[in-house]
Amino acid sequence: MFKVYTPQDANRILPELNSRFNEIVLQKNQVVSLQEELQKIIDAGSPFKEFFKKKQDLNRAVSSLYKSIEQLEDLGVMIKSVDEGLLDLPSRRFNEEVWLCWKIGEREIRFWHTKEEGFMGRKPLIPKGSLTVEQTDDLSDLR
Repeated sequence: MFKVYTPQDANRILPELNSRFNEIVLQKNQVVSLQEELQKIIDAGSPFKEFFKKKQDLNRAVSSLYKSIEQLEDLGVMIKSVDEGLLDLPSRRFNEEVWLCWKIGEREIRFWHTKEEGFMGRKPLIPKGSLTVEQTDDLSDLR
């Protein structure tokens, strides 16, 4: 599903995004652990039966991880990095497509960046009506 989010829309679904993303992190860690266990089985020259059982466990864990990623992205959210805990949500700033940016641990959507900039180019959202005369970056489309 494709959706263009306002900061308010994004903040409304943030508890669900946070929950789903935390589950993805747990599943990813399980996949890594199973990969390590499988490598130990290979290194130890264990019997085929043990290898195939662990390999099937890994396959199920990988499938489950990808299904969870698909379900999260079906909400119109882009996972930028599982390791760094980064999600982006499509938005608009005037006529420009931009990303609303969220990092795991943040309590609300407070940043945005252009499509080209990424996380290092994050800029704070400024609540509507709080701009001063010195601020020229009107974010009225990000209401």
